Amino acid sequence: MKKVKPTSRNIASVVIFVIIIVTVDYLFLRHLFWKRLFVNILIFVVYLVIFLKVINK
Repeated sequence: MKKVKPTSRNIASVVIFVIIIVTVDYLFLRHLFWKRLFVNILIFVVYLVIFLKVINK
C-alpha cells in the first residue's frame, strides 16, 4: 500500500467532503438525528470508495 502525501488535491477533496456533509445536514436533515447519522455514514463510505479508487491514483 502506498503512502499518501498531503497534496493540494487531497486537501481539496477533504474540504469538498466536509462541505457536502455540512450542507446535507443543514438543508435536509437538521432535526432528524438517526436519518442524519445514517446519511452521514453513507456519504462517508461512498466518498471513501471514490477517494481510494479515483482520486488516490
